[in-house]
Amino acid sequence: MKTKILFFVGNVLLIGWTFAQTPTEKQHNNPIFDGWYADPEGIVFGDTYWVYPTFSDDYDKQLHFDAFSSKDLVHWEKHERILDTTKIKWLRQALWAPSIIEKDEKYYLFFGANDIQRPGRDGYDPNNDINHFGGIGVAVANSPSGPFEDLLGKPLISEFHNNAQPIDQFVFEDEGTYYFFYGGWSHCNLGRLNADFTGFLPWEDGNLFKEVTPEGYVEGPFMFKRNGIYYFMWSEGGWTNGSYKVAYAMADKPTGPYKRIGTILESKEGDIATGAGHHSVIRKPGTDEWIIVYHRRPIPNLDRDHRVTCMDKMEFNTDGTIKPIKMTFEGVGNP
Repeated sequence: MKTKILFFVGNVLLIGWTFAQTPTEKQHNNPIFDGWYADPEGIVFGDTYWVYPTFSDDYDKQLHFDAFSSKDLVHWEKHERILDTTKIKWLRQALWAPSIIEKDEKYYLFFGANDIQRPGRDGYDPNNDINHFGGIGVAVANSPSGPFEDLLGKPLISEFHNNAQPIDQFVFEDEGTYYFFYGGWSHCNLGRLNADFTGFLPWEDGNLFKEVTPEGYVEGPFMFKRNGIYYFMWSEGGWTNGSYKVAYAMADKPTGPYKRIGTILESKEGDIATGAGHHSVIRKPGTDEWIIVYHRRPIPNLDRDHRVTCMDKMEFNTDGTIKPIKMTFEGVGNP
């Protein structure tokens, strides 16, 4: 659609045109906001969509979180430094992969910090405190925009259980139980948070965590529920390259067991980006419309940390399985 405009240059009247987007034209909504951001968790609070990503940069610069909010999935407001090193005193190396949930009118933000390593693993340095102190932390605020304060003054999980590196946590509430999925290094654990989110309730065998690792799992667990089915999702491949991708399983209860069904998001020859993964899922309130929120690497891109946050539609087959997802520039939220 074009509109005639009149304007003067000196004493000369000129005629020009402006071009506005028509409902049939497509917008480029991906990436959904500017900047290098990864590991996004999308969620709805009230009438507002929120995205909490990792600030995707070198480890020594990855020391704060920004958040983004939107009413329409197109226009995003940036909330800067909702959490940083001034609030997390034990944070030394890196802060990443946030996960948030609301409980009793408070907002709890979980995160991985310091890239904790285990003795005997390549890269472990016994003389470097960064490598053997850290884990998963939790901060709390009265608003989804923060500011967040450290809840414990120490990690919520700082030890290795079932060989899972304590990173990449996700909290899933179901019928009053707060399930806590987490784990890197190809192991996924499941725990249950206590009432004030300061620790965990033991399972029947007395252990705080049970391993629920499905075939192909690497990191980045996520769960949602649709039509009584629990969908457990995770990332496979290597996060530093184009092999990164998203796979999933389906179960009739949140504790599984989970049998891998297949891959739904991955880069292929001719795609517009590579390394798609570490995702989350949003359901548009009051609908059966679903959105996958994920990061990917633009083409060309030679920097492992140059990742952007995107959204695309996620659709289902009649049997409840998830259709393969196509990466787009258009994204979601178009007229």
